[in-house]
Amino acid sequence: MDPELSRRLLSLLDHVEHWLPPPPQEVDWERDLAALWQRHVLGGRLLPVPPRDALSLDDLLGIERQKLALVDNTRAFLQGLPANHALLWGSRGSGKSSLIRALLNSLAPEGLRLVQVDRHDLAGLPMLVAQLRDQPHRFVVYCDDLSFEGHDDAYKALKSVLDGALTGPPPNVLLYATSNRRHLLPESMSDNEGSRLVGDELHHGDAVEEKISLSDRFGLWLGFHPFNQDVYLEACCHWVTQLGSREDWNAEARAEAIRFATLRGGRSGRGAWQFATQWVGRRRLHGK
Repeated sequence: MDPELSRRLLSLLDHVEHWLPPPPQEVDWERDLAALWQRHVLGGRLLPVPPRDALSLDDLLGIERQKLALVDNTRAFLQGLPANHALLWGSRGSGKSSLIRALLNSLAPEGLRLVQVDRHDLAGLPMLVAQLRDQPHRFVVYCDDLSFEGHDDAYKALKSVLDGALTGPPPNVLLYATSNRRHLLPESMSDNEGSRLVGDELHHGDAVEEKISLSDRFGLWLGFHPFNQDVYLEACCHWVTQLGSREDWNAEARAEAIRFATLRGGRSGRGAWQFATQWVGRRRLHGK
């Protein structure tokens, strides 16, 4: 090779080296229970992450029906039985993301592995699924707080992997998503302009059909709703006892929990956890 050309190539490599991602840590699925998928200019990579906490299914109150349905669906998947992709939708702080974390903590001994994908990295979803296809483990690919704006085309990659491609997802991969939106895409009044009545049947226009078609690819829909006061207080009691002791839950704590929810304008599992953190932390700070 010409020495001048060689020198120029080496100089070019020196300039672009800092743009390259660092060598990824290899994921060992015998050891690692979860990983993050990160897309970059050269493709994508899996980064192993430890479980965030020891949250268990028993810690999640007020969502018994949703827990049972998702656990049954996931256990069927782990045993090689038919199972559906799942969409967990509903109000903020109602336990959607917590249920996914608790599911991993509870079912990892049965073979569950979790890969989380950020919404902005969904364009690389087909590449991720291809990497997981030949693995001997079973994976839930999970996207938290999934929603799209009207101009966002990333949802097309998700639609394709769910049910659009000729091959479809492999039998060892299932997709779970959480969202505050039931149909994932924004809905506007103008979407209904194309709807019409044919006899007694309502036929949606193309805009509505396009938005429904994405969430419709999830076979299991689980709705999450705000807590009533009794369930909220039960959750507060649970977390106050977990973070502190049984003596920390008393009439004063109950009154403060109600005031806490009133000031925040709603009751939820997240709110119960936040109240318990504040209540126990303040009591311990003042030596109670």
